[in-house]
Amino acid sequence: MFGKGSRNLETIVGNGTRVAGQVTVKGTIRIDGFVEGDVQADWVVVGESGKILGNTRARGMVVGGSVEGNIEAAETVELMGKSSTAGEIRSPKLTVSEGAVFDGRCRMKGEADPAAAPEGNVRTLLPKNALLPTPPPPGP
Repeated sequence: MFGKGSRNLETIVGNGTRVAGQVTVKGTIRIDGFVEGDVQADWVVVGESGKILGNTRARGMVVGGSVEGNIEAAETVELMGKSSTAGEIRSPKLTVSEGAVFDGRCRMKGEADPAAAPEGNVRTLLPKNALLPTPPPPGP
């Protein structure tokens, strides 16, 4: 689940525990309770009963519960079957299991990538010279 060079689980926010404020952990944190604030760690695991209301920055993240906020991961993000995520995900690798809910947008290319679309713009898949059908005139 954690890949090469992963560390053991160092920090646990237990079910029924509420943490308010920024959380910074060296190593891995498992969240089964509620964290209201930004989370920064090497690895973040959100259990099925866990919830983060804030932004997360990590090498990798596994979401089994709920996250409302942006996720930035250097390696991977995995959304498990019962998870609910709302926000922007930036990661080179994203896995979404059947049943997971993701409401937001994902960027899998780095900021320095010249092929990346500018922030807020949508690239069309149609060639610029393609003819689009003319819509019918409005009715009376």
